[in-house]
Amino acid sequence: METTKKRMEYEERTQKAANGWLALILITLLYLGALALTIAGGIIMEENASALGIAMLIIGIAWLCIGWFPYCGLHIIKPNEALVLTLFGKYTGTLKNEGFYYVNPFSSAVNPRNANAPAVNLTANGTAIRVANNNKISLKALTHDNRKQKINDQMGNPIEVGIVIVWRVVNTAKAVFNVENYETYLSTQADSVLRDVVRCYPYDSTDSDEKTLRGSAQEVCELLREQLQQRVENAGLEIIEARITHLAYAPEIAAAMLQRQQATAIIEARQKIVDGAVGMVEMALNKLSESNVCELDEERKAQMVSNLLVVLCGNKDAQPIVNSGSIY
Repeated sequence: METTKKRMEYEERTQKAANGWLALILITLLYLGALALTIAGGIIMEENASALGIAMLIIGIAWLCIGWFPYCGLHIIKPNEALVLTLFGKYTGTLKNEGFYYVNPFSSAVNPRNANAPAVNLTANGTAIRVANNNKISLKALTHDNRKQKINDQMGNPIEVGIVIVWRVVNTAKAVFNVENYETYLSTQADSVLRDVVRCYPYDSTDSDEKTLRGSAQEVCELLREQLQQRVENAGLEIIEARITHLAYAPEIAAAMLQRQQATAIIEARQKIVDGAVGMVEMALNKLSESNVCELDEERKAQMVSNLLVVLCGNKDAQPIVNSGSIY
């Protein structure tokens, strides 16, 4: 356990590097000097086959053959890019500041994101595009669009949920050496966290105080971000934002849930209509009593209440009937 923990602890450190322009000039001058040395050795060999001429010729040709190798130590770092370097398998440091640098030409750059990337990618219309592998790690804010998943909510109803995650690499050493591929690791952890969070909330609820996936999207997204940040901390990633992009009932229960929502809406509307109608009837009786327009016995009041409720609560317009005779 201690060996595993020690192997997982990597702290990012800055790679010491020389000025790239100075190194480029020196290497080029050496290469030109080797070319001049080869020419001079050949001239001496033609005039007099001396040991000096042979030595100059051998050294010049040898340097011309291997003189290109020091150029491998030149690296250009653009803004928001990083280069993780290893020397014979040992992590030596990271170049993060933009500029032109020269490092040990035997150093190799590591980027697990492109280790298994295909040389040819297919576009949406099927066109093949050859993409060159890039050993630099991007420090820019990236977007991960998680595919839609079918998950059961707190009530056991199957729903489809999709999220988008905005993230970036903040510790290149952890991102490269702690996990196999930090993008794949992020995607897997996002799937797991999404399932854990969705199972804690119902899709919708009639209780206005209860938190739901549909009504409390801000709280749910914040919980998603916090839990996902804890999962990817050892990979050197920062979760900037997590947002729900798709939320719906699964197709097999969508029709039934729509009917339930419609029934709930109709019941709530009827309750408001009845409450309003009762208030209007009460107001009408009070107005008639206060204005002494007419006196109604209990039977007539009950009939009036019944008629008003039918008119106010009915689905269709009431057809009035005029009574030209006595009401008794």
